[in-house]
Amino acid sequence: MVGGGVWRVLGLGVVGGAVAAVVVPVDRAGVGWFVAAAVVLGLVRRVRVGWAALALGLFAMGGVIGAPWVWWPCAVAGCAAVSLAVAGGWTGLGVLRGAVAVPLAAGRAVPWVRDGVRGGMAPGVARSVLVTLVVLGVFVPLFAGADAAFAGLLGDLLPDGAGLLSVAVFVVVGLGTVGACLLVERPVVDVARPVGTRFARRDWVLPVWALVVLFAVFVAVQATTSFGGNRHVLETAGLTYAEYARTGFWQLLVVTVLTLGIIGVVARHAEDADRRMAHGLLGGLAVLTLVIVASALSRMWTYQQVYGFTVLRVLVIACELWLGVVYLLLLAAGATGGARWVPRAVVATGFGVLLGLAVLNPDRFIADRNIDRWERAGQLDVWYLHELSDDAVPAFDRLPEGLRGCALMGRERADDGWRSWNLGRVLAQPRLRPIPCEP
Repeated sequence: MVGGGVWRVLGLGVVGGAVAAVVVPVDRAGVGWFVAAAVVLGLVRRVRVGWAALALGLFAMGGVIGAPWVWWPCAVAGCAAVSLAVAGGWTGLGVLRGAVAVPLAAGRAVPWVRDGVRGGMAPGVARSVLVTLVVLGVFVPLFAGADAAFAGLLGDLLPDGAGLLSVAVFVVVGLGTVGACLLVERPVVDVARPVGTRFARRDWVLPVWALVVLFAVFVAVQATTSFGGNRHVLETAGLTYAEYARTGFWQLLVVTVLTLGIIGVVARHAEDADRRMAHGLLGGLAVLTLVIVASALSRMWTYQQVYGFTVLRVLVIACELWLGVVYLLLLAAGATGGARWVPRAVVATGFGVLLGLAVLNPDRFIADRNIDRWERAGQLDVWYLHELSDDAVPAFDRLPEGLRGCALMGRERADDGWRSWNLGRVLAQPRLRPIPCEP
């Protein structure tokens, strides 16, 4: 890429970096993240529409929810989806490479930008650009200090505390935009690697059969224990809800993840002549694992009915639901005889579950469910509600004045500006007034 192509890509990098430096509220969720992502994707000539839509959906959550424990995973997943929109990938390794392709290309863009500037910019032009930047760096702060109206205009255009952090955002996003453009020009080749060692039937059939029998016995036991819910706990001497649900849930979650690895290894390395048998056994194992997923969810549901929802409980339920979706994808792949689409589907559904979790507005959901429980049973941990983000504040309207004061204690009103506009904080602001705390 020479001549005008170099300048075009460099110009796109400058535009992408400048927009991000102006609109992105680095320390919090806000609509500016969505604006920056939309601009960067729009600057790249060719993107995969599905991944791009998923990326924009994830970044759009910055304008909806403010809970950091939900927003930051959405932001990271959004960056990975942007990278996949540019680089793509259909094998398991290809999807992983695609998810980090743009950040890696951004690093490789540094010497490319340096060489492009050296080769494409005349010394006089380079000096002119440098002098212009120095002049603006001197006179803009002087004018801002001399006139409040001009300073206010700059405040509207630049984020609060703009300085080294804004420069860092400009550099990172600018190089990322350049790297994305280079990837479009020189795409990463995603080639399926040879399977490698094949497993003879004797190597895998006995262990898999043993797991199928073990899972079947466990599922049969669960029919009268785990799915028995409250009645089973109450009728079993010495069994508490914590022992029944919390401990059992984590063991079953580990079983689900380990089984997923076993299915993947056997399905990939079984000999071609044994494919039908392997699909049958692994399909049966997947079906039994789905029952175990339902058992784990039943345990957690019973636990929250007694002790209420928390951030951790909502998060692990979402993870378990996603694992259930993954097993359904594996069953579909086994039934259709094709699995090329599975890696992409697994990652896309993972992002989709995260997006769904954000749309649920989990802090508001947790607050509402715990207040429902308080209205039924009179039990409420108001100090846990106090720890939730501003997303939960509208739910506090249902509490008496004294309890609402405890839940709102320590929260302050803030004018975020348009970059940090966030629906959760907007809804919370009118409700943030001093109220005596009377637990």
